[in-house]
Amino acid sequence: MDNEIILETKNLKKSFGKFQALRDVNLKLHKGEVLGFIGPNGAGKSTTIRVILGLIKATGGSAAVFGKDVWKDSVAVHKNLSYVPGDVYLWPNLTGGQTIDLLLHMSGQKHTTKTDDLIKEFKLDTSKKNRTYSKGNRQKVALIAAFSTAVSLYIFDEPTSGLDPLNEVIFQHHIAELKKNGKSILLSSHILSEVEKMCDTIAIIREGNVIETGSLESMQHLTRNTVAVRTKEPLDELQKVAGVYQLKFSDSARTTAEFSADSDQIGDIMTLLSAKIILQLKTTPPTLEDLFLRYYQSADEQKGGE
Repeated sequence: MDNEIILETKNLKKSFGKFQALRDVNLKLHKGEVLGFIGPNGAGKSTTIRVILGLIKATGGSAAVFGKDVWKDSVAVHKNLSYVPGDVYLWPNLTGGQTIDLLLHMSGQKHTTKTDDLIKEFKLDTSKKNRTYSKGNRQKVALIAAFSTAVSLYIFDEPTSGLDPLNEVIFQHHIAELKKNGKSILLSSHILSEVEKMCDTIAIIREGNVIETGSLESMQHLTRNTVAVRTKEPLDELQKVAGVYQLKFSDSARTTAEFSADSDQIGDIMTLLSAKIILQLKTTPPTLEDLFLRYYQSADEQKGGE
């Protein structure tokens, strides 16, 4: 992965009157990287993206794309980026095909064989007028135009809302292709499995603050693996081992157990299990869902304790 920074926000703030939508948003996206921007609805994802797109002006901090100020140089920045919002509004009297061509023309791009391939792949009837389209079909129009566009940065804000699972897979495939070609992608989502499959780096936003950034691997040490084990000898000693939580035995001999374990204690835990002669063992790494819930719970606990 290249170290060139494509997009960076530093201590980004945005207030609407007395309401602080963004308090402190720090993001960094490198060339050829997919950055997952996650948080529940209302956490500040779309506001951040609107600032990055130069649609609204930040109240404080800075945002730069390709090293240029997003507000002052928005025209230059837009020449090399493509954006798909979570809810696409289209000109009601144009057909889907006319809209795709217009969106490409506005970006200084042309309708190519790639555009035709995408229309086939997403199974979009381009002869219908936009006003007849479902939310999913409106989404497809915007995605086809975006994936047909040859730029360096792609910004997707909840892009698969309204798509069926088959089209989601097509979307994921095209993201992987863009990444392979050295493109940079900012993907905002509240669907954790989507982010988990596609992103190199994850930024978690809560109430206008980015509370954690890093790779999924680097975040997984903060949470616990689930271990299911069956041994020849009883596992009573597990109750006294550091790093073991939610221990449950499922037989009276106490040779079958399930528990969650801190990743940094797994070596000591395995030593104990081996001594009891392992017959069956399954460990499951934490999902992004677990991580997410843990961040939100710990933040709530801190808040409650104030």
